[in-house]
Amino acid sequence: MVLDQLIEKFQVNGLSEEEKKHLNYVWHRLKPWPDSVQGLTRLKKKFVIAPLSNGNVSLLTNMAKQAGLPWDAILSTEIVKHYKPDRETYLMAPEFWDVEPSAVMMVAAHAGDLDAAKKLGLKTAFVYRPLEFGPARQPSKPADGSYDFMARDFRELASQLGT
Repeated sequence: MVLDQLIEKFQVNGLSEEEKKHLNYVWHRLKPWPDSVQGLTRLKKKFVIAPLSNGNVSLLTNMAKQAGLPWDAILSTEIVKHYKPDRETYLMAPEFWDVEPSAVMMVAAHAGDLDAAKKLGLKTAFVYRPLEFGPARQPSKPADGSYDFMARDFRELASQLGT
């Protein structure tokens, strides 16, 4: 487990196995970005909403329950046994919904994710998260026109998409 390596590296002592497990599951209890629930709820009125994540189904289900995320489905890469940036991960959604890749939009705050999806014919939307890596390291914004849509948050993306 990666946590065990971090505990050793940073010389954290005295944690019980239960405490380690609790720490390891912190991802399951993440709070959403302030705009996420409202923006996704608006988008859901018109579109199917499904995360495409390297996280497993258990993690994504718990995140949705914890945060009140209004997902219609969960697309975990564990379903296709391929992980980002493998092409199979990005083509999972069009295959499952029996549509062309151009009928699917990958929305992310990570240019690498969007670049991989774009190469395969998916539409793309960049949502800028200035605190994605914490306050000390601001991610760069892609150049205008890099993706089909660029938004400050999910509420703005919903407005751009007419919801």
